[in-house]
Amino acid sequence: MPIILWEMVIARSAGVDTLPAEEYCLRLPHMSTQSKWQGLPTEAINPISLAIDKAPVPEIVEMVINEDRKVIAAVHKERERIAHGVEIITESIKKGGRVILIGAGTSGRLGVVEAAEMPPTFGTPPTLVQAIMAGGQEAVFKAKEGVEDNFEEGARSIGRLRLGRKDVVIGVSASGMTPFVRGGLTRARKANAKIIFVTCWPGSELQNFVDLQIAPAVGPELIAGSTRLKAGTATKMVLNMLTTISMIRLGKTYGNLMVDVRTGSEKLKDRARRILGIVTGLSYDDADALLKRSKWNVKAAIVMQKANLTLPQALKRLKKADDLVRNAIDEDIEPTLRALLKAQG
Repeated sequence: MPIILWEMVIARSAGVDTLPAEEYCLRLPHMSTQSKWQGLPTEAINPISLAIDKAPVPEIVEMVINEDRKVIAAVHKERERIAHGVEIITESIKKGGRVILIGAGTSGRLGVVEAAEMPPTFGTPPTLVQAIMAGGQEAVFKAKEGVEDNFEEGARSIGRLRLGRKDVVIGVSASGMTPFVRGGLTRARKANAKIIFVTCWPGSELQNFVDLQIAPAVGPELIAGSTRLKAGTATKMVLNMLTTISMIRLGKTYGNLMVDVRTGSEKLKDRARRILGIVTGLSYDDADALLKRSKWNVKAAIVMQKANLTLPQALKRLKKADDLVRNAIDEDIEPTLRALLKAQG
């Protein structure tokens, strides 16, 4: 029996059924060589670090720094694709969609970091940006070998979320080969969700299956195959941009101020008071009093002060302005921020 057909039998017995045969080609490519990973750039041997185990520590530090410089250049080459990814995510969220990141190992943990940091930074509900990690929550803190090889579990993990065409799935795999991620993307395609694939293998055949592939070519790692190094750094940069810029476009900042910040700690409450003071000119204590009246909604507090409105009136105006502070008060914060920086300088 052909390998792909045999995999279809296995998948269907595990509950992953009715997937078209061509989608099973998303499993690990069946290469002619014995190793499926041998030809990947993420597995290549780096000529710079052949004697790294006998080099002095300062020399190794210099190697790492020089290699990391290549990350910026590699990510820069993907800037247009990253911008397209931001557009996909922004439009999805505007339509009521969710963003789901799926990965294993370092790639999965980077997705978890992005999802976890959205609510406190931008005031989003936990369901808006979610992360699926191969091996579950336990694998975030302790490596669980082998879970990344489970194509069927990747598909099931995405299937449990009942995705639709409004949602976006971001598959994250440095090598581009991870079966768990491929399984998740296969199920996402079946659900008609938009798919963005972040990898460090530009030659991945997944580029013909997904809506967008972002693939910074960082080259071989100092330690061959250790993709928590350059590949991890590049992936973190790409994911940072996709999520952060999307939130900016959705009105989560006013200028570069974090006006949708959640105030669940004293540090964040302090930040909220300072932001409100910068925008409105209120003293620290007066900003605190206004924030209490606004139920610690920084955006609402700004509009209340600037437009002399009650909290319900401010919330109504923000909704009418698509949640953009700039439009709600018809005022540009940039001159104020420049004057502040000049005074501090």
